[in-house]
Amino acid sequence: MNTLKTWMLMTILTVFIVLIGTLFGRNGATLALIVAVAMNGFSYFFSDQVALAMSGAKPVTEREAPTLYAAIRHLSTRAGLPMPRVFIAPSQQPNAFATGRNPKNAAIVVNQGLLDILTERELTGVLAHEMSHVRHRDILVATVAATLAGAVTWLAHMLQWGLYFGMGNDRRNQNVIADLVVIILAPIAAAMIQMAISRSREYKADAGAAHLTRDPDALADALAKLGHTSRFGTSNTSRYDAPSTAAAAFAHLYIVNPLRGQTLAGLFSTHPPTEERIRRLRLMRIA
Repeated sequence: MNTLKTWMLMTILTVFIVLIGTLFGRNGATLALIVAVAMNGFSYFFSDQVALAMSGAKPVTEREAPTLYAAIRHLSTRAGLPMPRVFIAPSQQPNAFATGRNPKNAAIVVNQGLLDILTERELTGVLAHEMSHVRHRDILVATVAATLAGAVTWLAHMLQWGLYFGMGNDRRNQNVIADLVVIILAPIAAAMIQMAISRSREYKADAGAAHLTRDPDALADALAKLGHTSRFGTSNTSRYDAPSTAAAAFAHLYIVNPLRGQTLAGLFSTHPPTEERIRRLRLMRIA
């Protein structure tokens, strides 16, 4: 199902990009098609690298992060999955995400802020959530959606500048068109992510984490801390820390919304309410 979602997303965005190209005539449409095909190939094979770069994450060795490695190795063994690559991002906002096109290429990223405020038990709950995303194979469509949405938004801005410096006497009218295109494209890019990344995947990953750890309260306690920090910040982090480390198009990859507190971002949130996630976890009973 997630493979089908990925191909559907790529097809829709290819058509969308070609439609943008038609604004420049037949040659523009042809060029847009070439760009779309190249973009799809890049997003499929390298979207995880883009996500890692956007987060500023760096790979760490087992010697550098023994507790983190031990927890991830234990969870990957229980899930029957290969050991993923392990990264730590410098952001002081407590958060984490998984990326990669399949379990063999998976990577788990934790922000330094997460390591600073969670207990080992709570950290294991968060890591189990990310391992569940890997297990459910929904990390590919999540990362591809983020890369393509960001690329479409970038193309919209390029279109705006291209029209601005375009055809002399018609420049004023073309600016109006460009502005309208940009205004339309940005919400569409966000909506595409909403279509591909439903809120139900977070509930599913939460449930998967509870079964992996057999301790739903561990993740619930972690989410309570993360939700509180996202709203109010701490002495080490701010709720506005995220934009410097996570582009808006990649926000849905994280375990909690890194753009919480920003009015516009909240309108397109792909995360269910943290309070509801905690409530469901508290009600779970693992035999």
